[in-house]
Amino acid sequence: MPDGDVKKPSRIQRRNRGLILDAALDVFSTHGYRGATLDQIAEAAGLSKPNILYYFDGKEDIHVTLLNQLLGTWQDPLVTLNPDGEALAEILCYVRRKLDMARDLPRESRLFAGEILRGAPRVTPYLASDLQPLFDEKCAVIKTWVDKGQLAPVDPRHLIFSIWATTQHYADFAVQVKVLLKDDPDSHKDAARHLDAMFTRLLTP
Repeated sequence: MPDGDVKKPSRIQRRNRGLILDAALDVFSTHGYRGATLDQIAEAAGLSKPNILYYFDGKEDIHVTLLNQLLGTWQDPLVTLNPDGEALAEILCYVRRKLDMARDLPRESRLFAGEILRGAPRVTPYLASDLQPLFDEKCAVIKTWVDKGQLAPVDPRHLIFSIWATTQHYADFAVQVKVLLKDDPDSHKDAARHLDAMFTRLLTP
């Protein structure tokens, strides 16, 4: 094979990696990093433990791979907050994107929450090098909207924290939410209406 050429993984190899990562996402989001084992991941993936170790160096390698895949997706809703848009509409769209993410990616949300609760040992560099500049940039956008009178006076930092708390709750505490709402099929729509009304009242000048 010429220098620089890298053999592409076969279809079966791609399928198996996908099976492993999907199974691991289930296991990590349910049991946390410390509670998860390679045996659990292998069983969930329908593969042998040696097969898992053919594709990954161990539990930590799988966990890091999942986190790296997640981080870009996780910041996308904040990236799309448009400084040239209408202030309140942009904030409400951001809230809806975060709520939709809680519905569509609950395992990923719990994976990230678990990592933060453990002290963020694997994502601290990301928090400092990627999330911090984006957070500061969007806080400055919101402050500009407040200074122009387009939004009611609010601390942009704590507004963003409040949005994270009220949307990601539906993923991170999904079992509790499901029980308390009696598995209401309209719960997502009701949550969207509630958050829309709440943040509209908070932010309307």
